[in-house]
Amino acid sequence: DRDATILKDDRTDNGDGNFHYSFETSNGIQDTKTGVPGSAGQSNMNGDFSFPLDDGSTASFTYVADENGYHVESPLLPSIPEYVQKQIDFAAEQRARGVIFD
Repeated sequence: DRDATILKDDRTDNGDGNFHYSFETSNGIQDTKTGVPGSAGQSNMNGDFSFPLDDGSTASFTYVADENGYHVESPLLPSIPEYVQKQIDFAAEQRARGVIFD
């Protein structure tokens, strides 16, 4: 929407890796993000964002980005298949028993 305007734009950056920002537009887009220094020199972030869909509903997402990668949750995202969850559970059981593959 090229005619969208910024309704809210809040930004705080301490200059030490800690920051927070949020914005909202007149066409319903919202975004909030908070960051802190990570243990490996990266910026760990968490936040949420949303935007309106053509059917009138809203797409909403929350996420964490850190040493373990990017993890997002949303009711719009499909669940992992059962066989994938079984593999994840099996790997966790092996790790708990000390099984290591080189």
